[in-house]
Amino acid sequence: MVFLCFLGMTVNYVDRATISISLPYMTDDLHIGPEWQGVILSMFFVTYALGQLPAGALIDRYGEKRMFAIGGLLWSLVTVGTGFVRGIGTLLFARLALGAGEAPAYPSCAKSVSRWFPARERALANSVWDNGARAGTAVAAPVVTALIAWQGWRMAFWVTGAVALLWVALWLKTYREPTARDGLSAEERAYVTAGGARLEESPAEETAPEEPAVRWRDLFRHRTVWGMMIGFFCLNYVIYFFITWFPSYLVDARGFDLLKLGFYGALPGVVAIAGSLLGGWTSDTLLRRGWSVTRARKTCLVCGMLFSSVIAFAVLVPSAMWALALLSVSYASLAFSAASVASLPADVAPTPRHVASLGGIQNFASNLAGVLGSTTTGLLLGFFHHSFVAPLMLSGALCVVGALTYGLVVQRVEPLRLSAA
Repeated sequence: MVFLCFLGMTVNYVDRATISISLPYMTDDLHIGPEWQGVILSMFFVTYALGQLPAGALIDRYGEKRMFAIGGLLWSLVTVGTGFVRGIGTLLFARLALGAGEAPAYPSCAKSVSRWFPARERALANSVWDNGARAGTAVAAPVVTALIAWQGWRMAFWVTGAVALLWVALWLKTYREPTARDGLSAEERAYVTAGGARLEESPAEETAPEEPAVRWRDLFRHRTVWGMMIGFFCLNYVIYFFITWFPSYLVDARGFDLLKLGFYGALPGVVAIAGSLLGGWTSDTLLRRGWSVTRARKTCLVCGMLFSSVIAFAVLVPSAMWALALLSVSYASLAFSAASVASLPADVAPTPRHVASLGGIQNFASNLAGVLGSTTTGLLLGFFHHSFVAPLMLSGALCVVGALTYGLVVQRVEPLRLSAA
């Protein structure tokens, strides 16, 4: 099941990255300046971020299989449609629609892992599907540039959108939810529930009759939830630089041509895949060695965020290859932390029916960084005459803020108590 989630996230990020890679080659056709480029990139994150809140609640109610499929169908059709745009207006509309379609992806995968995996295996499982983001970014660089070189940027959208439709069909045919009606055996159920899997049907996980029901808005009363939101905002601000502006950085600041962009543009994503798997393995290994969930998760979160701040030093090196190396280390360190980030909703949800809702809340905040980051980078580039110094320095500073947030604002990593505020 986690491999299906990995494939879904890979296709998701290929479709998401297609615009970033194509944008330098769309500017002449559609007459797009740097300020408008930032707006176009950020429009996706407006609906993607806002969509996280209802998406999480709908997934908790109707299940990850149904909602991930609906979202996948929408984003695949929109990606195909982007290949037909003729101006900035229709492109902005397509970006808004793409964000809405992709909104269920992250909370669906987090929900799936929370139901299928015990706590001691959860971080590694989360790192597998979360690596779809890195794999998609890495695959997109050579594939999309090859499609652009072959038939132009419009063909890139048509092909990647068609591939997404194939994934939707595969998901609907093969994914099963961990319920008796979908074939969950008694042995499987005993194994995952003994290890802390968050099955809605588990009596031990139901809210006690004497306790009040957990209202959705009450989740915001907890300091840990706000720490999760702020920390993931900082992490995703930098990750979205790689997804949105990184190709333009290589072309405009480091002079890469289309061939070099296709080859070297994939490098940070490939390195980040290893970083994510290492982060998941490390967190789970620490748990198996007797560390508390709090200590294991926070160690990976804080260390990864601190190491990722090396992105700021890329502005100090004259060599494009050294800059690429520093950016690769930064992306890998972010991915190292991301495995534990993806585990937090299942770790702290007060009941199983709040896992996707918490994932949606966390992802909502993180994708506000997409809106602000894409736009801010575009504005800084316009103000500083296309220099990437200020955007990269700001990214490094936010990495440090994220580390402090996970270390000091997030409290004990355990199911939220109804009486805690």
